[in-house]
Amino acid sequence: MTSSLPPAVLALQAELSRMPGVGKKSALRMAMYLLKSEREDVARLARAVIDVKDKVRICSTCGFISDTDPCHICLDTKRSSKVICVVEQPTDVIALEKGGVFPGKYHVLGGVLAPLEGTGPEDIDVAGLVARLKPEGVEEVIVATNPTPEGEQTAFYLSRVLQPHGVKVTRIARGIPVGADLENADDLTLTRALEGRVKVE
Repeated sequence: MTSSLPPAVLALQAELSRMPGVGKKSALRMAMYLLKSEREDVARLARAVIDVKDKVRICSTCGFISDTDPCHICLDTKRSSKVICVVEQPTDVIALEKGGVFPGKYHVLGGVLAPLEGTGPEDIDVAGLVARLKPEGVEEVIVATNPTPEGEQTAFYLSRVLQPHGVKVTRIARGIPVGADLENADDLTLTRALEGRVKVE
């Protein structure tokens, strides 16, 4: 019975199970693994977790994760400021950067519109995106939200918000399977999706 476990193990299991995709059984397996591990290994893991919280921040310009603000992508003068690729989460930037095919800048919304879950326009960083358009001389915004109902709804909303600002709004092509996430797509699929982007009507 789980209740027969020491309180410290139960507490660790409870904390681990709060992570996305980790159920109680998986959390217990991880807790038991850590219990069997050398103290130095556990201490190294604990230091890495604390370092992430202490040293990594969200870029105030684009919303990506970095140890500097602005992030290294925003500071890269070799990248074009005329094209911004809008994504849902920082992991999507990582996926696109793996392919090395996008020469512009990024903007992380921090989510998508999901009315049933209580997520509205005020909960994603659309205002920050609009604020960048004129100062950075943006000519095109590529909407690379995931091809889910929420991602499509967000793309439609962005097109309506951005069009009055005189920028070209495009959507990545259907190289990404419906229901899939950018972070799970291979480099070739991402490349074709970017190259085959279409104008958002």
